[in-house]
Amino acid sequence: MGKVAMPTPDEALRGRTGRMPVPPKHLATGAPLVPPFPSDFEVAVFGLGCFWGAERMFWQTSGVYTTAAGYAGGVTPNPTYEEVCSGLTGHLEVVLIVFDPATVSYGDLLKMFWESHDPTQGMRQGNDVGTQYRSAIFYSDDDQRQQAIASRDAYQQALGTTGHGAITTEIRQAPEFYYAEPEHQQYLERYPWGYCGLHGTGVGCPTTERKAPRTTPAADVPSPEKTEAFQQKIDEASRQ
Repeated sequence: MGKVAMPTPDEALRGRTGRMPVPPKHLATGAPLVPPFPSDFEVAVFGLGCFWGAERMFWQTSGVYTTAAGYAGGVTPNPTYEEVCSGLTGHLEVVLIVFDPATVSYGDLLKMFWESHDPTQGMRQGNDVGTQYRSAIFYSDDDQRQQAIASRDAYQQALGTTGHGAITTEIRQAPEFYYAEPEHQQYLERYPWGYCGLHGTGVGCPTTERKAPRTTPAADVPSPEKTEAFQQKIDEASRQ
């Protein structure tokens, strides 16, 4: 059974100054895992339980350039997986997502986030129990903050009508992101039948993002022009 109370600064592990080694390229997309990223791309950081399945879900999303598994939200610098699982770092398992907003919006990613886990469970996701499995949105700027809060409020209303409890998701400015060990990066690309802890509530999240008025009907998939432009950006970045 994992720890379900956050450690105090005195209880937290001291950590280390050395950084975790990071693989040069994403196993599934071939894109880099570390900056610099294309300047017109944006970054999202979400915690929704075990990062193995969460990372795969996002890297398989059209418009996502790269993803990485990591740790954030605690106090121990440069933690290891074992330390995070001890509950003595304060960190949770998170996924860093670099995406092209011309192809997939932050609002789209938020909808995936809410619908792919149960944000009412506090320090757990299903049978995965511990502070490292709590739900979190770490925003990059004020626009992301506003969208995160609006989507939380909309989803809370949807959950309330179906008998679910209060959302416990932590929403705050993105703290430092620590890359997880190489063996945790794109874990389910290496082991497709490995453990995936993603389980949603079955309740859909209303769309709350602000969009400009459309003059044509919305498409369910990105246009061929957008998809081609996104692939060109990936190819250019991979050659750098």
